[in-house]
Amino acid sequence: MIFSNRFKNRNAIITGGASGLGKAVAARIVAEGGNVVLWDQNENLLQAAAVETGAKGVIAVDVSDSEAVNNAVTKSLEFLGKIDVLVNAAGITGATQPVWEFPIDSWLRVMDINLNGLFYCCRSAVPHMLNNNYGRIVNIASVAGKEGNPNASAYSASKAGVIGLTKSLGKELATKNIIVNALTPATFDSPILEQLPQSQVDYMRSKIPMGRLGLIDESVAMVCFMASEECSFTTASVFDTSGGRTTY
Repeated sequence: MIFSNRFKNRNAIITGGASGLGKAVAARIVAEGGNVVLWDQNENLLQAAAVETGAKGVIAVDVSDSEAVNNAVTKSLEFLGKIDVLVNAAGITGATQPVWEFPIDSWLRVMDINLNGLFYCCRSAVPHMLNNNYGRIVNIASVAGKEGNPNASAYSASKAGVIGLTKSLGKELATKNIIVNALTPATFDSPILEQLPQSQVDYMRSKIPMGRLGLIDESVAMVCFMASEECSFTTASVFDTSGGRTTY
């Protein structure tokens, strides 16, 4: 269901915007009257995503590089004029191995993208929101950050960190008209599943009481509520789209 003009005069940065949840959220925000700039590492996918979503602009950026993030915020302001919404959807899964065999380089890369990168994005965007006395930040976490998935320690730990950062930042900004929340989806059909063996996908599906994977539009709807003015009295919190797996 599209809510006409829900994002009228609102401008959003979407990280991980070239595919999956990020791209789908961008398309919904544009359809509801907003403007978006897509960030992603994959420049080729970005160009196609811009056409599909109607984005105002695209920026190829590795969010694990703090200076690149600062530059991308500056360039985004050239496209948008101001920043009202930040959706941090960039993320990778990393290796699928037990802790004692987990490759150190994979651990570090997952932390750099999923947690450090999200921190850099918030750190760079928040001052502009403070100047405008308005902001909505949505951080994409995971049920893995609540429960921990076996053979996915880096991903689980990074997403637990996202939840903790969200709670801290939301409380820091609670009197500033800047709302900060996180989403903890269970597995849904997305390009990120291509990074995982089928056995891992089957395990995650087996943990969902509804007995199915999520639909991307179910998480898009929740993200867009959190990113809108309608979400005005819930901050530093976590919204669940897990089919009953994590109801806390």
